[in-house]
Amino acid sequence: MAIKPAYVKKTGTLLLERYPDAFTTDFEQNKDSVEKLTTVESKGVRNRIAGYVTRKKSAQVPA
Repeated sequence: MAIKPAYVKKTGTLLLERYPDAFTTDFEQNKDSVEKLTTVESKGVRNRIAGYVTRKKSAQVPA
């Protein structure tokens, strides 16, 4: 588990605050949501943000 860059955390947190219903615990769906809601052109950065959001949403789900 690598340390995420600040821009990934900031963007992911901002997206979760603004669009909480657009994201789920499914990485593939989150990739599409990040692509639609941001202007990130890099596939690698998009995937990092989607992974961060997925991890945050998974941590919120009560076990």
